[in-house]
Amino acid sequence: MSKVVFTSAAGDTREVEAAAGDSVMEVAMRNGVPGIVAECGGSLSCATCHVFVAEADLAELPPMEEMEDEMLWGTAVDRQPNSRLSCQVRVTDGHDLHVTTPETQI
Repeated sequence: MSKVVFTSAAGDTREVEAAAGDSVMEVAMRNGVPGIVAECGGSLSCATCHVFVAEADLAELPPMEEMEDEMLWGTAVDRQPNSRLSCQVRVTDGHDLHVTTPETQI
């Protein structure tokens, strides 16, 4: 099993176990992690699950698809080079992920 480490904009950290294939958004919602709103439930239509992926983990992820790229321009907090939508980032077996949530999603 892998883990996702969530860090809030204020610096609070929470580590959660995650199954391979789950999205980071699903892991956050299932475990009550604050900072992920996920209004659309993962259907890639709202951008309220915006996260900043740790630079060390970014290279391990598949590149974002065009729709995710478009949605990231509509986030409440300005997009950064390491921005991703957590509904589009999947946990893989043996790889832990470290993400930071923005100050707000809406």
